[in-house]
Amino acid sequence: MNFSDSEIVISLLKEDGFEPTNNFEEADLLFINTCSIREKAEKNVKNRLKIFNILKKKKPKMIIGMLGCMAERLKLKLLEEEKLVDLIVGPDSYRDIPYLIKLVESKNAINVTFSNSKEETYADIKPVRENGVSAFISITRGCDNMCSFCIVPFSRGRERSRDPKSIIEECEELWKKSFQEITLLGQNVDSYIWYGGGVKKDFHKASNLKKYTSINFAKLLEFIAKAVPSMRIRFSTSNPCDMSEEVLEIISRNTNICQHLHLPVQSGSTRVLQRMNRKYTRVEYLSLIRMIRKILPDCSISNDIITGFCGERDQDHNDTLSLMEYVKYDFGYMFAYSSRSGTFAEKNLKDDVTEKIKKRRLSEIIDLQRKHSYERIQRHVGKVQEVLIEGESKKSKFHWYGRNSQSAVVVFPKDNSHLGDLVKVKINDCTAATLIGEVLKH
Repeated sequence: MNFSDSEIVISLLKEDGFEPTNNFEEADLLFINTCSIREKAEKNVKNRLKIFNILKKKKPKMIIGMLGCMAERLKLKLLEEEKLVDLIVGPDSYRDIPYLIKLVESKNAINVTFSNSKEETYADIKPVRENGVSAFISITRGCDNMCSFCIVPFSRGRERSRDPKSIIEECEELWKKSFQEITLLGQNVDSYIWYGGGVKKDFHKASNLKKYTSINFAKLLEFIAKAVPSMRIRFSTSNPCDMSEEVLEIISRNTNICQHLHLPVQSGSTRVLQRMNRKYTRVEYLSLIRMIRKILPDCSISNDIITGFCGERDQDHNDTLSLMEYVKYDFGYMFAYSSRSGTFAEKNLKDDVTEKIKKRRLSEIIDLQRKHSYERIQRHVGKVQEVLIEGESKKSKFHWYGRNSQSAVVVFPKDNSHLGDLVKVKINDCTAATLIGEVLKH
């Protein structure tokens, strides 16, 4: 989502006369786009800002700005107390950036921050996209789920969905420009709903006619699949409490929708899930997994897992390990819990799991996931799969890399193929995280 937002900001800045540079030391304006979901990310941002401020001593007129969730959360603390930035812009205030830059330049006022809009989706802005192969398209912004550990609802605001017409038009325009793949984005794409406008709290007032004629995520997904039938479609992220059988059936009927689901579980313990306010139980999550395996037997599934959450006991941790053994995720993102200021957990729950125990449990989860990832990736060996060439391999200029439908990375020798081509690749071998193959000759 931050990558997509950065493309929107670049578009706005180019309209205002700025041009991007690959060398930050040449910049007149430096923006750092931030995430606030984990403490480590915030520490990395502050370290980067200190480097920028050393450069600013040599270039006093250079403007340093902060975008995104961390900007929205910390606001004036970074601006006035730590004096690391000249400009703070939250996720729903990007249209104001040119105006705010002028305020900084004129020294009239720099302490300007904005609260989250209940309507802003940036639907009318054309992001600057440079790779020409794949593109992100935001379909929703914000989140209403209020997980007790998460800062996103406070930094990105309430859920609001984008007009489906504008989404489909953007997809069609990208196809005309030879883009081969799109990823539909949202904090929770499965909660997408379009009644014709308004925030989610107003949806309950909608008439029966509006409810009958509404467009949910499943319908939107099928509309897009039909509008650009030769374009690959991915989406992220899904909340297990909102994913429907209808979405799975639509994926099964449309071959251009990739067979990969990112389905964060966070914990395998119902007790911990309740403390997290995740709105589903272990049993319900596993029931969803069984439905996915039945309807989409070739689908890959990835996860988010937080270990060491407030009050987590050894049995809760063992529940997570046993759930992983049942699901056998293809890959995942695993973290030790870190308290985020302003969340329900920070205010009401005691962070009582020691760092030593968190590290031990996280190590066990990571080791198990590595084992499962290797088991799952081996199932592709010996098969012929369609791979989108996304770039040159980082390890060899003589090899391409791309992803298959299940989002596994595939590396293969270059032939007459080009960046952006969809090619048939015979998978001959694999490492723990990468498939190795060769392009089949036509």
